[in-house]
Amino acid sequence: MEDQNKGKNKDKNIYAKPVTLKNILKFAVPTIAMTVFMSFYTMVDGLFVSNLIGTNALSAINLTAPVIQLVTAVSTMLATGGSAVIMKKMGEQKEKEAREDFTFLILVNVAVGIVMCGLGYLLMDHIFAGMNLSVDVADYCVSYLRRYLLFTVPILLMNNFTLYMIASGKAALSFVCSVTGGILNMVLDYVFIAVFHMGIGGAAMATGLGYSVTAVVGFVVFCQRKNLLHFKKPAVRLEVLKNAATNGCSEMAAALVTGIITMMFNWTMLRYVGENGVAAVTIIMYVLMFASSLYTGYSYGVAPMISFYHGEQNGEKLKKLILVSLKVIGVISLLTVALSLTFTKPLVSIFARPDNPVYDLAVTGNRICTIALLFIGFNIFASGTFTALSNGIVSAVLAFSRSFVFMLITMLVLPAFFGINGIWLATPGAELMALILSGIMVKKYGPRTFQNGQPAVS
Repeated sequence: MEDQNKGKNKDKNIYAKPVTLKNILKFAVPTIAMTVFMSFYTMVDGLFVSNLIGTNALSAINLTAPVIQLVTAVSTMLATGGSAVIMKKMGEQKEKEAREDFTFLILVNVAVGIVMCGLGYLLMDHIFAGMNLSVDVADYCVSYLRRYLLFTVPILLMNNFTLYMIASGKAALSFVCSVTGGILNMVLDYVFIAVFHMGIGGAAMATGLGYSVTAVVGFVVFCQRKNLLHFKKPAVRLEVLKNAATNGCSEMAAALVTGIITMMFNWTMLRYVGENGVAAVTIIMYVLMFASSLYTGYSYGVAPMISFYHGEQNGEKLKKLILVSLKVIGVISLLTVALSLTFTKPLVSIFARPDNPVYDLAVTGNRICTIALLFIGFNIFASGTFTALSNGIVSAVLAFSRSFVFMLITMLVLPAFFGINGIWLATPGAELMALILSGIMVKKYGPRTFQNGQPAVS
């Protein structure tokens, strides 16, 4: 019993350390590495599919993305919103209640995953109707989604356990799980596609099994009572579920509208270029996702710190954490822009050969879309910060405006004036508009506004 208490105190003392760049990076680096690696092995999926099956299959993965984003949206909402609620309670010294809520939210995830899987299979035949796809691409879409949906519950648990391990001070373990899952995914991609000739369905199974690693390890970890967070007899508090959903609704909105915007990109490209355009969009999304994972990983890493300091009403630490974070994101932004512009052709050539019509489309598109990397990091961090502060409404406004309202405006207006280049300009234009809105919201509601040394945000 004494050893268990020491372990819990050790986990909790992580938050007692001073806010320095070194201590912040101890939280953030493992999660940055984790999200970068996860995006990397998502790119490897595309690499195997495009080279071993073809660019039509690569297009199919993008066409199934909106459905997959729906699964991701729900798990992200419950994970980010739940983590903020639970770590706030930890900061308020309500540890028993926090653990009961944690167990309850995990059970909700399992139930939601089962329902979503069933609905996916029921609606399978209607999802791709009306898109005027070729027979090959349509078959690829159905084959991929049928296999992917089998792993709905493990994927939801993976997203949740990833954040809860970080919140428990086990970011390194979360990273190890992601690396292990990624390596397993890559190996199985080759085995299922090249050796057993399972086609695009094999790629979906490889992805699902890779994600399942974190789900299995997380279950084992949180069964151990020595951890800061662990399973306990749940208490059904609907208010907790409501707060988790409210706090995480911005991340859910972001994931949902990402799916909607992906559909808009696909439809617009099908109209202007055809299925080659969809393949080009897929390649550019991989590149942007890889760069954006740096910002997402950093935001995930520092979110538990923000929630904890907010819970204990430590305005000084909270303010310093935000200011250092803005500097870190600024440096990352400049680096990602430089690297993306420098390595555009090598990156695109991994997925499509220079003699493939997809190649030139993707090269031009990536060079234009890279401008968005100057703004994305600040927008992701702003939304994530308000979620961590349990201000889900502002976070939702930021995420929804950035991912849907502004993207809808730029997708409707810019292609009408600039054609295909207008499609590529849509993302930088929307991110710039979102940055302006983020600045307004931070100035009005953000953690820099303090009353008597405490954050005014409630």
